[in-house]
Amino acid sequence: MTTTPSPTAAAVAGRLIVSCQAPEGDPMCDTATLVRLARSAEAGGAAAVRVNEPEVVAAVAAAVAVPVIGLWKDGDTGVYITPTVRHALAVAEAGAHVVAADATARPRPDGSSFADLVAAVHAAGALVMADVATLEEGVLAARQGADFVSTTLSGYAPGSPQQSGPDLELVAALARATGTPVVAEGRIGTPEEAADALARGAHSVVVGTAITAPTALTRRFATHLTPR
Repeated sequence: MTTTPSPTAAAVAGRLIVSCQAPEGDPMCDTATLVRLARSAEAGGAAAVRVNEPEVVAAVAAAVAVPVIGLWKDGDTGVYITPTVRHALAVAEAGAHVVAADATARPRPDGSSFADLVAAVHAAGALVMADVATLEEGVLAARQGADFVSTTLSGYAPGSPQQSGPDLELVAALARATGTPVVAEGRIGTPEEAADALARGAHSVVVGTAITAPTALTRRFATHLTPR
C-alpha cells in the first residue's frame, strides 16, 4: 500500500537539510547566531534546518519559511537526543514541524518506549524523525510510526560501524527495507557524498559540520599544518 507523503516529506524530497547546531561552550552556541545560520542555510537553498533546544527551535521557526526539525540534546552519553516524552513535547510546542529523537535499542531515561514518544508527538501535531544506528532499529522505528528514519547515530552507538565517512550502506539497506523516508545523516563532508546518499536511496540528506561549524573546520586545517 502506498501513502501520500506529508507536505514536509514532499518539501525535503531529494534535497538538503542543514543542521544548524553548536556544542556547549562553542562561540557559535548562541541563539541569535544560530538563527542567522539557519537563515543563511535557507538563503543558500536548504529545504529544511535541524536545530537543538526549544529556545532555538522557537526562534528559528519564527525566522525561516522552511520546515524546522527540532531536537533537545540533554547530556552526552546514552540516550540524549530528545531522550524523553517531556523533551519531545517541549520541542513540538516550540514550533518544530518534525521532532528528531533517539530510536536506538538503548533504554530511555523516563522508561518510555520510542512508540510512546511517537504517539505523543503525533498527538501534538508534529512528525517524528527516528535517529538510529542500525538497520534493525530503523525498521522497528518505522513500524512504530516514525515519519522519517535517519542514520544520525551510526558510528556513535553500540553495534554500528566505526568509520570516518558516512554509513551509506545503512542508508541503502534502510531504503530497501522500509517505505519510510530515509534521511542520510552523519559525517557527510562533500557534495559528492551527499549526492551518493541520494543515489543509494536516501529521501534527503542532512549536512552539519561541513557547512555550519567554523571551529571544527578551522581545527581540521590547523591540525594539518606544521608551524614553520
